[in-house]
Amino acid sequence: MNKLKYILVCFFAFTSCSKDADDDLRNTLEAYVLNRSFEVGQVIACAASDENTNGILTFYYPESGATHIRLYETENAQVDQNDFSNYVQITIPNEPFFNGYLGKFVQSSSNEKWIIVTFELHGEIKMSNPIRSKQNTKPTVWNSEVVIDQSQPNMPNFMWEDDAFGENAIYFQVVSDAQNNLLSGTYTYENHFQYYNTSNVVLNITTQQTPPLLISGNNYNFTLMDVSEDNWVNWVILKTFEAQ
Repeated sequence: MNKLKYILVCFFAFTSCSKDADDDLRNTLEAYVLNRSFEVGQVIACAASDENTNGILTFYYPESGATHIRLYETENAQVDQNDFSNYVQITIPNEPFFNGYLGKFVQSSSNEKWIIVTFELHGEIKMSNPIRSKQNTKPTVWNSEVVIDQSQPNMPNFMWEDDAFGENAIYFQVVSDAQNNLLSGTYTYENHFQYYNTSNVVLNITTQQTPPLLISGNNYNFTLMDVSEDNWVNWVILKTFEAQ
């Protein structure tokens, strides 16, 4: 009888471990894209450390019609970031950012890792480039250090220190209203942006061809993300200003 119990215990332990291993395999990014059409670098995404908790905030731009938005991550940052078998899906809810114009995942993690955001669009899997989290070695700096020149009515010019914390690859700017609705979302290589002058804009996620004019006396918000080549946000600027 004891021998039978031992055999049964071993059997259930084996099947349980096998099931866990199968689940892990099915949850990998490699399994998700198997025999599917996919494109890398087609999801705009980056990550920063939270100002208060030092958790990871992963931001992304969900194109119109995007479905099945997912977050994949590696166990640590020492693995090959281009090997999809190293990425496992993390089932945490995504949250609206700028009232849903963008989205974000919020998580606490002691380990630095590689992160990929995916969604499905027109029957194809779109994925971001790998994002290297640096919440321990290079936590994101949050402040309000921006110069706003409003000598041109309705066209404030925002200027900030260039590559203030090193490793800058591109700057992402958002101008939003007092209710946090995004009015313009732009990327520049240069450390200045004028609303709404796109002469130095290299990537534009503004839906409207021409955003609304700013109303003199109303409050607006300026947000800047200084993004590194591996898509980590080195610096975030948050500034409320009154249009003139």
